[in-house]
Amino acid sequence: MSKLEQDFQKASKEFQRLQADLTSTIEARQKLDYQQSESDLVLKELTKLKPENTVYKLIGPGLMPQDAAEAKQTVEKRLDFIKKEIERIEAQLKTIGEKAEKKKTEIIKLQTEIQKSQPPATAA
Repeated sequence: MSKLEQDFQKASKEFQRLQADLTSTIEARQKLDYQQSESDLVLKELTKLKPENTVYKLIGPGLMPQDAAEAKQTVEKRLDFIKKEIERIEAQLKTIGEKAEKKKTEIIKLQTEIQKSQPPATAA
């Protein structure tokens, strides 16, 4: 196997790894979107509460009363965390996408070089 073919295989494996990373990062982003949506709905419901309403929090197998203001603050903090995670994941997606694009260009270049280095087929 020639050096070009070895480089091509190495680049192909790296590209496949980048594609797998991209897929898992996209899945993480989708999960965060779901969590953000769910937390937005909870916050919306918490803002509708009146002072006399009781909020319960699931702790282990039971529901425990919780202060509504504390519950709202907890959800707001969760939303802030989720937004920061989304920003981090978006940066990862951009970086992985750029690396994958570079690797794809490298693969195409290597493929072209391999084709040029092979002797032309003769007609029988």
